[in-house]
Parts: sequence; C-alpha cells; structure tokens
Amino acid sequence: MKLANIASLDPDITASGRKGSLPNVSTNDRALWSEMHEDWEQFVNETQDALASFGLTTDEESAPPPGNGEDRLVTRKERIDRRFFRDTLLSAYDRRCCVSGLSNPHLLTPSHIAPWREDRKNRLNPRNGLLLSVLHDRAFDAGLMSVADDYTVLVCKSVRSTDKDRFLATTLSSCHGRRIKLPTKFLPDQDLLAYHRRSVFRG
Repeated sequence: MKLANIASLDPDITASGRKGSLPNVSTNDRALWSEMHEDWEQFVNETQDALASFGLTTDEESAPPPGNGEDRLVTRKERIDRRFFRDTLLSAYDRRCCVSGLSNPHLLTPSHIAPWREDRKNRLNPRNGLLLSVLHDRAFDAGLMSVADDYTVLVCKSVRSTDKDRFLATTLSSCHGRRIKLPTKFLPDQDLLAYHRRSVFRG
C-alpha cells in the first residue's frame, strides 16, 4: 500500500494515466518522495543501511575491499553508489544503449550527463544519466556527442566532416539527428543536458 501511495507521486506514472494510489497520500509519503529526489546520495546510503539491518546485503557488499580505515570505507561506498547508478539506468533503459540499441551488458555503461567529478549533488540522480555503449559513452564524455532538448543526438562538426574514418562515420556520425530511445522512467533532465551542451560538447 505504501508503494502504491509513493507511485502516485511519480510524474512518469501519472503522465501515463495511472493513479497508483489509495485514496489518501500521507504527508510522510510526500516527504519521503521529496527527500529521495533532493539528495540521491543520502537516499542510497539509507537504503543500504536498511538492507543491512535485515541482513540483505550481498557478499560483495559485505566483504571489505583492500585497504585500511577511511580509504576502505570510501572504496566500499563508491562501489555501492556506482552499482546503484548502473542498475537503475539498466532498468530504466531496458538494458539497451539509448543511441545504438546495443544490448550486450559487457559493452554497456551508465554515462553521467553532468560529470561525476563536477556535480556531486547529481552523482546518483538517475535523471543525470544515459545508458550508452562504451563507444558512445567515451564520445559523450569527450564532448564529441551530446543530446538536444528534443532528445535527438548531436555529433560535433569535426567528427561529421571527416571522411577518412569509415568506422567513425557508421558508428557515430550516422547518429546525428537520431532520437534516443527514452527510458521508461527517469527522463534525462533538460537542465543537465543543457549544461552538457554548454560545458562539454564541442559543437
């Protein structure tokens, strides 16, 4: 019942015409939804603590990584954070690259729109992510590719103008103007996409 109430606060669900809630959504439900979206890192930490209190952590999570003291704690936390971000995007994008449609899990990677090192607040925000093939992820991070407001792919002119690399032409240049496959939830944030076009994309 609680999950149904929370679902009614999800714009991706309500936009589809579903209601998902019981007659009354509590103040606590709204507070939980707001807290989760305002601080994804804290939400992930509290989720992991809750799972651990029920003994539901995996062996991988429980085993201490190499190192001592604070370094070991930070390493474990970062591993959990990155796995949360990856698993969330894999689910949202149906385990396919949103540009190419590639589905091999070994060649898929969650790509941050606003870079991990530059936007701590949105590091774990699924709306700050795209699920991409390894190649498209590297191109996105290098500013060779971006995404427009209408969710079409932008490929920089220097890549599109080259005629000496057939592989690049078929794997990257041909994507220019193609609409990405939108996720089932956590639509890419427009402000973050604008930041990427302004600060990372080479135009």
